[in-house]
Amino acid sequence: MTDPLSIAFARLPGIDALRDRAAAIDVAATRVPVNSHIHLPPNFSAFDSVAQATDLAAAQAVGVLGVSNYYDYSIYGPFTEQVTGQSIFPMYGLEIIVMIDDLRDSGVKVNDPGNPGKTYVCGKGITKFVNMSDRAAALLQQIRDADRGRMATMIEKLGAVCNDRGFDTGLNEQGVVDMIVNRHGSLRETVYIQERHIAQAFQEAVFDRADSAERPAIVAAILGQDAKDADDHVGIQGEIRSHLMKAGKPAFAEESFVTLPEATELILELGGIPSYPTLADGTSPVCAFEDPPDKLLAHLRNYDFHAVEYIPIRNTAPVLTDYVTAMRTAGLIVTAGTEHNTLDLIGIEPTCVGGAPIPEAVKEIFWEGACVVAAHQYLGYIGEPGFVDGNGVPNRSHATADERIDAFARFGAAVIEAYRNP
Repeated sequence: MTDPLSIAFARLPGIDALRDRAAAIDVAATRVPVNSHIHLPPNFSAFDSVAQATDLAAAQAVGVLGVSNYYDYSIYGPFTEQVTGQSIFPMYGLEIIVMIDDLRDSGVKVNDPGNPGKTYVCGKGITKFVNMSDRAAALLQQIRDADRGRMATMIEKLGAVCNDRGFDTGLNEQGVVDMIVNRHGSLRETVYIQERHIAQAFQEAVFDRADSAERPAIVAAILGQDAKDADDHVGIQGEIRSHLMKAGKPAFAEESFVTLPEATELILELGGIPSYPTLADGTSPVCAFEDPPDKLLAHLRNYDFHAVEYIPIRNTAPVLTDYVTAMRTAGLIVTAGTEHNTLDLIGIEPTCVGGAPIPEAVKEIFWEGACVVAAHQYLGYIGEPGFVDGNGVPNRSHATADERIDAFARFGAAVIEAYRNP
C-alpha cells in the first residue's frame, strides 16, 4: 500500500516553515479534542467501519485521532484517506501483549488484573509499518503465529464444549474469520482473531439458531449456569469469555508471549515510542505494579519507558489526576484514549468513569503528549531525530526532560495546526 504518512503529510509545508510556526506558537491555545488510542476493524471494535469512526470523530469535533491496532496495520491506509478529508490529524500506533517472567513468577499483577506478569504495551507515533525492516517483520510474524495458534485451539475447545453440552455451533476458525469479514468488509489476510471475536461468533451462532423461547435453556447448558440475561447479546459474549475461556475454564488455551524487550524492539524498529498503558483504579485493588504512583514510576524507569497512556473511562477523576500529574512531573509524556475495543459505542473524546469530565489540567497534559507524538511521527517520517531514537534513548538536544517535552510539544502543535489548516 502507499505509505499513509506520505498522504497525511503531503499537505504540510517544509520543516523550516514548521519550525517558524513552532517558535511563535501557544501550545495550549491550539488545543483540540484528542483521542490517542482507538481500535479499528478488523480488530474487535465498537465501529463497523473506518468511516463510522472518523465520521463520529468529526461530528464530535475531535481534531487528533490515534489508532493502536493489534498485529496488522493495513487499515491505516483507509484510515488516513478518511481523516485527511476531515482535517483530523492521524496518529499511528500499535498494541502488544507481553509476559514479564520474573513478575509472573513472583505473582505481581502489572496492567492485567487477572494474570500476574501479563502486560499490555503500546507504541506511539510509528512510521515504518509499510516497508518494515526484516527484524520488525520477523518479530511481528512471531507474535502473529503464536496468537493464531492459540485462537484456533480456543475455537476448537469452545466448539467441543458446546457439542458436549448439547448444541453444535458448526463453528471453526474460518467461520470466525468469515464473521469478521462479513461484518466489516475486511480482507481475510488482515484478520487476526481475538478472544472477543470468538465469544461473539459463538453467541451469534446460538442466537441465529435458537428462538427466544428456547434460548435461555441452551445458553444455560453451554455456560453451565443460568445467564444473567439470555437475550443480551453483549452480556452473553462476556459470560462466554468469563465462564468458558479464561484461565482454568474448559476452552482456555495457554498464551505464548513475546518478552518486553522484544516488544520494545518491535516498536522501535517501527519508529515508535514505547508507552506503558496504565490501568490505575480501572481495577480494584490497583495492580501491585502500579500502586502507588511513585512505585509505578520506579518500575517504568527500570524498564526504560518515557511515555504512558491512560484510558480515562476506567478511572475516577481524582485518581487519574494523581497518576497523570506524577508521571508528567517525572518527565514522561502522557496520552489518553478510549480503545473502543468493546461493542459499546461511547463518545470519541475521552471522559472519566461514568462520563465525568476530565479535569482541565489533565486535558492540557494529554494534549501536550499528543503534540509530542505528532512531532516524533513527522520528524521520523522525514528522517530527523525524534523524541526517542532507534534504541529508545531520549533525544538529548535539550538539557532537561521538561525542555525536551516543551520543544517537541511546540513543534507537534505546529504540525497539527498546519495539517488541520493548510
